[in-house]
Amino acid sequence: MRVNQFSRMLLAEWRKLKLPTSGETVVVAVSGGADSTALLLAIEELKTNNKLYTGVCVAHLDHRIRKSSSKDAKWVADLAAKLGFKSVIGRAKALDETNENLEQAAREARYAFLERTAKRVSANYVLTAHTMDDQAETVLMRLMRGSASLGLGGMEALRPLAKNSSIKLVRPLLWARRSETEDYCRFRRINFLSDEMNDDLTFARVKVRKQLLPLMQSFNNRIVEAISRTATQLREDGAVLVSDSDALLQRAAVSNEQSGETKVPALDVKVLADAPPALRRRALRQWLSNARGGTRRLEMVHLLAVEKLLEGNAGGRVTELPSGGKVRRRRNRLEFESKND
Repeated sequence: MRVNQFSRMLLAEWRKLKLPTSGETVVVAVSGGADSTALLLAIEELKTNNKLYTGVCVAHLDHRIRKSSSKDAKWVADLAAKLGFKSVIGRAKALDETNENLEQAAREARYAFLERTAKRVSANYVLTAHTMDDQAETVLMRLMRGSASLGLGGMEALRPLAKNSSIKLVRPLLWARRSETEDYCRFRRINFLSDEMNDDLTFARVKVRKQLLPLMQSFNNRIVEAISRTATQLREDGAVLVSDSDALLQRAAVSNEQSGETKVPALDVKVLADAPPALRRRALRQWLSNARGGTRRLEMVHLLAVEKLLEGNAGGRVTELPSGGKVRRRRNRLEFESKND
């Protein structure tokens, strides 16, 4: 039987990302929506046609936010069983629906569950079904927050699932439009779930999807493809700076007798001030990420504020960072201070 074009495109991306085609198990995150359902169905088609020989574990986390969430979990488990795949269904602790960061809290719970599941089944790869539409929405949200070029590069197709984790997070559908995943589900005659929260305009991403992108499409009806293409170019450009920024950090690092071994080193002001701005900001971002354990809520405005500390000769100046922590200028060096210092 001829393999569907959607599945052939997935296989091409699979090979491009050098994912295992046999001898390993991969975890596939399935919410039951069109995107993740299409991903699972395409993997099943490739296995049926002897294009893939990997084991598959379907992972679904019931966030318990919606009344129908337990039914969704059963639907996913039933689909996995129908396709011949084992599944792991988790239940999250009840989240506070009044929390302004509900999306972030749900995301963190989901990724923690996926990491646990991967370890449980000895999988090195966790697959999610983010599409080109998700990429465009992510880039626009980061643009409105004032992200630097690294953030505007959007989501990577392959990255560690968590900091210092050997498990990889894979997004093999960034080439696909949401309409294509829906069409493929219909082609396979499999219904998919619809989450009413995807129509809730109190969420920023939904407003981008329902209001901003349609407006932008009135100027360019291929705006999603254009944004995705720009994000790819920014990621490629940024990759060139990685090794140079690492070298700059090593040159700028100075010993700090005041800090313990677990803290990041202080940085030499003159070494940073003499570096090109783009390279300097990339190095500062990496330094702050190492110090804070990540870049969450760290935007371009914060990098510029830290960079401003390099001006002049006066010490004693401080830049406050989101989620606690600060950078202090002491004479000829920058030092990071955590909120517990």
